[in-house]
Amino acid sequence: MNAIKALALGNYTGAKYHPFTDVDKEIEAIFAGKIQVTSTDDYSLLCKDVLQDYNLFISYTEFMDEPLSAESTASLLSFVAKGGGILAIHNGISLQRNQELASMLGARFTGHPPFRTLSVHINKDAINPIVNELEDFKIDDEPYLFEMDSLLDTTVLAHYEHKGEIKPAAWAHSFGLGRVVYLMPGHQLSSFHVDAYREMILQGGLWAAKLL
Repeated sequence: MNAIKALALGNYTGAKYHPFTDVDKEIEAIFAGKIQVTSTDDYSLLCKDVLQDYNLFISYTEFMDEPLSAESTASLLSFVAKGGGILAIHNGISLQRNQELASMLGARFTGHPPFRTLSVHINKDAINPIVNELEDFKIDDEPYLFEMDSLLDTTVLAHYEHKGEIKPAAWAHSFGLGRVVYLMPGHQLSSFHVDAYREMILQGGLWAAKLL
């Protein structure tokens, strides 16, 4: 039986806000025994010939000045549309710099309130196995605000409150034959030490890879 494999991409050097160092090891540990994760900072691996060997792409990419190349964008879109999965964590939504990838992810990052202790509430009405048996949890993190794509049918898995309004903190949907999951927490290494959030990452990755 072929191993289920994931390619995780982040920035080890030059990361202004979210270095991948040590976060990569936490992600690898979360999926140990379930999905074989290869972590890298080599953006050239976002190509059709490489991605075809993986079931899941994990994005922890930094907010950079330049968007991905047209070739990398097309490769990632094709990978998911043809049946691959994508799990974007926190700053991984930076792929939105490419309009096509923003549409696939389902939202655009528009800013963030101050870092604080967040109460993340699981949407009990969400019909998705990612949140089966998950409970609300607290996490010290940087909340993000989004402009959701009104044309995309996505399932909000979790939310938090900001200035009396409910804001999405996680969502999931299909894209072509593939699956997309976005999880908002993950600003710093300690975020990946919260047991409830580790379980959400695991469940999200398994669902995106069609193992759940």
